[in-house]
Amino acid sequence: MTGAPEVTVVPLTAEHWPAVRDIYAAGIATGHATFESEPSTWEQFDAAKLPAHRAVALDADGSVLGWVAATAVSDRCVYAGVVEHSVYVHPDARGRGVGRTLLEALIASTEAAGVWTIQSGVFTENAASLALHAAAGFRVVGTRERLGRMAYGPLEGQWRDVVLLERRSRG
Repeated sequence: MTGAPEVTVVPLTAEHWPAVRDIYAAGIATGHATFESEPSTWEQFDAAKLPAHRAVALDADGSVLGWVAATAVSDRCVYAGVVEHSVYVHPDARGRGVGRTLLEALIASTEAAGVWTIQSGVFTENAASLALHAAAGFRVVGTRERLGRMAYGPLEGQWRDVVLLERRSRG
């Protein structure tokens, strides 16, 4: 694990939620991170994200630098080992290895739990996220064209293409 210097990864809890929400809101504001137009509540986030596969990266002073979380893709038993994830890094912490550290933590937790596929959808314009995922061993499965229409921001009303990425377990 390469890891970012002076970064500690710990489980994401309610205590981290205000900073996690703010980092998510900053990603939303870019228009290139998600179709969501605003962050969820803690209760919605907590109910949707798998507790064993969510974490925050903390700076030496305890500030939240970024977060990663996964959801089950289906409740059907044949998909029990497939999760979809999100990873977000505070704008001031980008380029410091935080995203890579968080993805490595997610990979470790999913590998230990028997998850065989981690997937994610990334807007085609989000070159930094695509590069981060490639460096962490994800591969491009394909591009889903005109997958959804933006409901907010400068791209409101535009259809967006999404690159489907996956990382398969080596186990």
